[in-house]
This record gives sequence, C-alpha cells and structure tokens, in this order.
Amino acid sequence: MPEEPNEQAQKWAQRELAALYLLTEDETPPVWKVADIGRHLDYFDPESIVQPLIAAGLMHRIAKKFVVATPAAHKWVALVGEVV
Repeated sequence: MPEEPNEQAQKWAQRELAALYLLTEDETPPVWKVADIGRHLDYFDPESIVQPLIAAGLMHRIAKKFVVATPAAHKWVALVGEVV
C-alpha cells in the first residue's frame, strides 16, 4: 500500500500546481518572469517551484528569468482541469 504524501510534499505539489495553472490560464500572458510567479503565489523562492516543472517538461525556460508553459502542460491542464 503506498504511503500518503507528507504535509510538506503536499504543500510543494500545491505550489507547483498553482504555478502551472497560472501559466496555462487563457487570460494570462504566455511568458512569465520567474520573479512575478513568486509574487503572484506569494512565495519567496519561485525558482524552487519552477525548476521541477522545467525538469518534468511542463515549463520551458526561454531566457534566464523567463518561463513559458509547454504544449504538454496545456494538454495536461485541458485533460485534468483546474483543482479547486
């Protein structure tokens, strides 16, 4: 039987989901500055949120300080929908 994720892992997952949903909303600009993601999510280290999503292929860094959601991220959000 798989273990339940601990509280810290759940918080990280929620931050990553929030960042992913932020970048895939229709009303938002397609390119985001990493610092702006941190301000929007009220988190002091946005790089720690963005980096795992880049590694997973859901975000792409287009410059040192800018990221964009990949087509895979848009497809995933379309399939799953936003968690409320």
